[in-house]
Amino acid sequence: MLRIGLILAAIVLVADQASKWFMLEVLRLPEVGHIPLLAIGPFGFDLTMVWNRGVTFGMFAGDSMGTQIVLGVMALLIAGFLLRWMARAENRLTALALGGVVGGAVGNVIDRARFGAVADFADAHAWGWHWYVFNVADAAIVIGVFCLLADALFRPSGRGKDQAP
Repeated sequence: MLRIGLILAAIVLVADQASKWFMLEVLRLPEVGHIPLLAIGPFGFDLTMVWNRGVTFGMFAGDSMGTQIVLGVMALLIAGFLLRWMARAENRLTALALGGVVGGAVGNVIDRARFGAVADFADAHAWGWHWYVFNVADAAIVIGVFCLLADALFRPSGRGKDQAP
């Protein structure tokens, strides 16, 4: 299972870094700021440049290099723990979910090392309400965590009918 998780982690990492390169170097989104892409009724999807100096939803944000180092080290430690879990994964879904989380975490750590912040650009919104601006790494992390939760909640326990819960 480790192999399949590592393959997905590598795919997520490459897709994340390639998309950020495209946003920063080709579209030059930091200079442009905002590009409307899709509007269907009250729903929309735009490209909006945001530099996230914190973690999810901008929590623990700080401009200092020390803050960025602490957040990067924490992410790498968590990725190491998840790699160990991936090596012991009982099923393909768990290995893939962990691969998505690890690939996303490493992608965001690379941003912290390069830029001192994470480059976010995907802006989904509806009825005037904007979800947080995210990137490919963030999406992989959220999907991976969702799959881990679904697996934990809905996987058959493997117990026989006559065994107590």
